Amino acid sequence: MKKEQAENPGKVKWVKTRYQGVYYRVSQGEKVHNGKPDKCFFIRYKKDGRRIMEKVGWGADGYTGETAKGIRGERIRAIWHGEELPKEKAKIPRFSEMWKTYYEWAKENKARAGIDDFYLYRNHLEGSLGKKRLNDISSFDLEKLKSSLTKKELSPASVKHALVLVREIFSKARGWGKYQGENPIKGVKMPTLSNKRERFLSHEEADLLLKELAGISKLVHDQALLSLHCGLRRGEIFNLRGQDLDFENGVIRVMDSKKTANRAAYMTQAVREMLKARVPEDPNELIFKDRWNGERIEFVSKTFQRAVDRLGFNKGIEDPRQKVVFHTLRHSFASWLAIEGTPLLTIANLMGHKTISMTQRYAHLSPSTERKAALALEASFEATRNGKRVIPFAVAKENPVSQ
Repeated sequence: MKKEQAENPGKVKWVKTRYQGVYYRVSQGEKVHNGKPDKCFFIRYKKDGRRIMEKVGWGADGYTGETAKGIRGERIRAIWHGEELPKEKAKIPRFSEMWKTYYEWAKENKARAGIDDFYLYRNHLEGSLGKKRLNDISSFDLEKLKSSLTKKELSPASVKHALVLVREIFSKARGWGKYQGENPIKGVKMPTLSNKRERFLSHEEADLLLKELAGISKLVHDQALLSLHCGLRRGEIFNLRGQDLDFENGVIRVMDSKKTANRAAYMTQAVREMLKARVPEDPNELIFKDRWNGERIEFVSKTFQRAVDRLGFNKGIEDPRQKVVFHTLRHSFASWLAIEGTPLLTIANLMGHKTISMTQRYAHLSPSTERKAALALEASFEATRNGKRVIPFAVAKENPVSQ
């Protein structure tokens, strides 16, 4: 074996060991091991044409030339397989660190100041992903997360929202230069959503519910009235301020809802009277405030669901799409409009839908052209059975000569 020899004499004296690429330097008095100046071991290797000198550790801490040799071998194997080295991994943020950066951005740029994302992260992502570095999160990890959330009986929509948040955090990390790797969500199949509300209230049921709520909570009653009569989402109701009310024209300005353009909602007489009683002195003040701290309300009161239970609207119903919840009120508003023959584009504008496809779900309730055509065809069959020849309008127009 070659004797250890000095290399690169100068300010730092490196001593080459008998192991390839393993060096040490002798402590200049600050560290002692077994009564002698301690040795600090280093390894040298190349990556992408760059020479890297990496500190391994001191003899007093249990490191030897042989230990350093083994670590050097691990580094070289990692380079061969295209893996990242420990020092490079340390530069990549953990998911929790990237979340903090993302949340600061969300508070300024997302609807409801990012509060929905906050609860998604805290309840469903922090425990499983928070401590991992971004490059350690794989598509398989996200598939396991999806499976875990599904087993907790989260709705497909909630599971999808959690995965979309992961996708957004990775996208922002790449866009902000914090991470250069692939977005692992690409290898994950999003849950299929089939949780569109089907149940809507009849006018009689709506009246019963409002009366029940009026006897329990004026606050919840008034919120329900706004959703039933104007089609507002719960977040839009909680965001309403005095300046958003135009009593002269009977208009409620719904501001920046769900990142869509502002829209107008129109007051019914009952809504007008209710809002007049609630209009604050300061136009910047919220219409509805948390009774405990005076701040913005974040959730629909459990009082609403208690009223629904008392009326038995959900008795014996297992399918979530058929259950009455607060969102059912907004769904009822749109359904009533469709039944009255309101054009789908008008319903879309009143609901604040981003695309007309979101409004198509109400098409089956409308007295549509297709329905009229089907009824006309039935009338034609009946006329034929009664011995009367009926010529369809389109044919008669093309062939005006008597048949």
